[in-house]
Amino acid sequence: MRLPRTAHTSHPWRIHEIAPDFKVEDVWRVPTPGGPDDFPHLVDQMANGSGAHSSTPVSRALFAVRWKLGELLGWDRPDTGLGARVPTLRDRLPADLLEAPRGPDVKGVPIPFLSVYRTDDEWVAEMANRTVHGVMHIGWVQDTRAPGGYRGQMAVLVKPNGPFGTLYMAGIKPFRYVGIYQQMLLALGREWRATAAERSAAGTSCR
Repeated sequence: MRLPRTAHTSHPWRIHEIAPDFKVEDVWRVPTPGGPDDFPHLVDQMANGSGAHSSTPVSRALFAVRWKLGELLGWDRPDTGLGARVPTLRDRLPADLLEAPRGPDVKGVPIPFLSVYRTDDEWVAEMANRTVHGVMHIGWVQDTRAPGGYRGQMAVLVKPNGPFGTLYMAGIKPFRYVGIYQQMLLALGREWRATAAERSAAGTSCR
């Protein structure tokens, strides 16, 4: 499900103008096939469903170890986060994005991802701690494997906190690829398929 960085950088997302000093760390295909109007469902599921909580045994175990280390070493104290160590990206938003719906926060994790902005095909949430200022970018793109269809795409953008942050990101890279993102996206896809009938019914009722 991993994609080349160009899958994100070649698209005219608004995040490019807002966070040009962040590095594109990963880009992932999200297994959520749908139509042009299904993006709000993906945002809701990412914020409130399996995609938010990474609810598989492997990922739960890895997250438990990570949060315990953070507690012991002070990586995740409030004074290392948004509005303390780093300003929020909302301070960089142009007027049209400040006035647009903000989107939901992701609160089902020890470090909440706070929503920065949302458009018709783009949702951005951010977090910060002692190691990194991170951005989760969720986009809704045309699916080349299904003509006329769409799917989700997730990009992770980071700004490490000095040499320590760079070393930390390098150290957790294998765990991100095997135990976290992949498992999270598989769980997200399962939930997306399980709720397909509900989305279809909702769309019919709206018409």
